[in-house]
Amino acid sequence: MKRTARTAVSALVVAGLALGLGACSEAAEKAVDQVDKSVTGPYEVTYEVGGKGVESIEYHAGDGTAMAPKVESEKKPTLPWKKTVKLHGIMPPAVMPMALSPAGLTCKIIYQGKVIKEAEGEQAMAGGCVAVSPVVG
Repeated sequence: MKRTARTAVSALVVAGLALGLGACSEAAEKAVDQVDKSVTGPYEVTYEVGGKGVESIEYHAGDGTAMAPKVESEKKPTLPWKKTVKLHGIMPPAVMPMALSPAGLTCKIIYQGKVIKEAEGEQAMAGGCVAVSPVVG
């Protein structure tokens, strides 16, 4: 009798684990789908650069990969400069102005009407504005 009870309890435990793992597997699949969508889904940002004496502006333009985005460059831009680009998933938005002097230099990254990164002066010239992708944050 004890053997039958142990066998029944073991069968119930195995059935419970199978159901539990099935539910976890379904949740894991949903999580993977969500990550896939955010990794490949597009989003738009607007870059803005202001100041004087800007020689060039480099920015992530949307092509390439998250780890190696395509960088485009604009020489001798008219200021204030503004550019809207479509990026993908975890690709970081970035704009890097190069100027003769950091005095008055500014850069901004705007997503859905909100500034997600900005820098002024030497900070704008030394590192520009680089933000984490807003769709994965």
